Amino acid sequence: MEQEYIAGKNPVIEALKSKRDINKIWISEGSVKGQMQQIVQLAKQSRVLVQYVPKQKIDQMVKENHQGVVALVAAYQYAELDDLFKRAEQKQEDPFFLILDELEDPHNLGSILRTADAAGVHGVIIPKRRAVGLTATVAKASTGAIEYVPVVRVTNLARTIAELKERGVWIFGTDAKGSQDYRTMDGKMPLALVIGSEGRGISRLIKENCDFLIHLPMVGHVTSLNASVAASLLIYEVYRKRHPQGE
Repeated sequence: MEQEYIAGKNPVIEALKSKRDINKIWISEGSVKGQMQQIVQLAKQSRVLVQYVPKQKIDQMVKENHQGVVALVAAYQYAELDDLFKRAEQKQEDPFFLILDELEDPHNLGSILRTADAAGVHGVIIPKRRAVGLTATVAKASTGAIEYVPVVRVTNLARTIAELKERGVWIFGTDAKGSQDYRTMDGKMPLALVIGSEGRGISRLIKENCDFLIHLPMVGHVTSLNASVAASLLIYEVYRKRHPQGE
């Protein structure tokens, strides 16, 4: 299986906690305090080899900020659509999915996974073509959330949306000219939120397959929001509808 590096304290800790298949961990010489000690203890429990090396060696392995630790892991496993429904069923909740239409920025995907985990999204669906997959950069940006939010990679988003509809899931698309204010959406029904790409938004075909189109009201000078920011607002609107304050 293809291998990847995970860099940074929190991502490595979460990978160890989730029992990911980790081949080896490198730690910068002299880094033994705080979270680094936790990494060493978790690695020992999981029988993962830890090697102390000069910081320069880790610099050569990864370009991003590694905080003195990097792990070599098996590439991330993608889930199946049934896994998302099972997750909702296990939690005794109506399905709540995200569909990302050709999202290309790994930092946006990582940030969305982080919010999805925080707000109880049951899973994320992405296309195989013209979209970012589960990479080390996504893992870093998600600060460990990638270990807990199942991601399904599909060949045809429109076909997948049709299957979701057949299984009782309502599709909410985001569109600047959407007919509904996002605050009017019924977040308690089984649903999937569609988030468009950074530049183009939702493609025409996907938009035509949505049951509802919603928009975020904007009164300033900019015409759109960052994809991960828009996703976060919509995700938490669903959370707010499903978990009213005091319940």
